[in-house]
Amino acid sequence: MNVAGSQAQVDRVFHALGDPTRRAIVEQLSEAPRSVSGLAGPLRITLTAVAQHLQILEDAGLVRTEKTGRVRTCRMETAGLAVLEQWVGQRRTTLERRLDRLGDFLAEPDQ
Repeated sequence: MNVAGSQAQVDRVFHALGDPTRRAIVEQLSEAPRSVSGLAGPLRITLTAVAQHLQILEDAGLVRTEKTGRVRTCRMETAGLAVLEQWVGQRRTTLERRLDRLGDFLAEPDQ
């Protein structure tokens, strides 16, 4: 994946997780797969609203849905979390290098 493509994916994940309802859906799905109606009940929102949120989560690679008969089942997907983990890891590495250089500088004897 190129840099622009990976940045776009990071943007989709942050956008998806920026909404409290979508984070609540991710929380529910991290416990177990659920139907759309199973997700809607505790959130007290319509099935249409859940479907709209799920589409954004699917586009970000955080959720996968499949329809069996009349029931649409939703599951967590790790691809979006991996994108987020890589993004955070890169920032952490950069910060740790800066702190190491600062530590080396501060450890130098006064001249």
